[in-house]
Amino acid sequence: MSTLLDVQSAIPVLIDITGAHSSDSYALDRIVLEPGCFIVMDRGYVDFPRLYRLHQSLAYFVLRAKKNLRFRRRQSHRIDHTTGVRSDQTIVLTGKDADRKFPALLRRVTFYAADIDQRFVFLTNNFQIPSPIVAAIYHQRWQIELFFKWIKQHLRIKRFFGTSPNAVKTQIWTAMATYALIAIAKKRFGLDHSLYTILQILSTVLFEKTPVPLVFQRYNDEISNSASSNQLTLFEI
Repeated sequence: MSTLLDVQSAIPVLIDITGAHSSDSYALDRIVLEPGCFIVMDRGYVDFPRLYRLHQSLAYFVLRAKKNLRFRRRQSHRIDHTTGVRSDQTIVLTGKDADRKFPALLRRVTFYAADIDQRFVFLTNNFQIPSPIVAAIYHQRWQIELFFKWIKQHLRIKRFFGTSPNAVKTQIWTAMATYALIAIAKKRFGLDHSLYTILQILSTVLFEKTPVPLVFQRYNDEISNSASSNQLTLFEI
């Protein structure tokens, strides 16, 4: 399953449920591209003809390079080692049919994350942003990992109730729809609660016709009153 997540709202933009043996990069064919947007992906999406389609659509991408990437360096750019960046290069792909698969320059940024003692190599078609920002943009991809973790933990999708394709897809789509509705409610009503808290509160009023803002106002009042009643009285009258 491939998912495209809006990092600002945490709301899925695209969900593509495929078979276990389908390539992740096929999901790139389903994306509605917006010029100037950034699409952040892992190494499973390294498919240069499809990435070139993103490039032609004036969309930017940031993804991790595969270890067997064949390229030739055209230029090296000045870097600040204190930011964690180890190299910033303009490259051109080499190898079989490279001029057909991605006939344009690419940017290769090497970054060392000291906190986890790990080295990353990123590819992007954006040459304007500073090299540390390339790493920072890729770091946002962690949001998709948190998304799947949240789905598994809170929407009971750790195991499937059926084994047929229809049963599996039905359970996944139900979980995704639930998550999307909660995320939309959080954004629309400006709720400060976590997604899990929102899920728990709404699950208690499923059969009520109470406006959502009123539900959370009532919840906040109950929490406030409960906290006040638990306060120790300093002076007894």
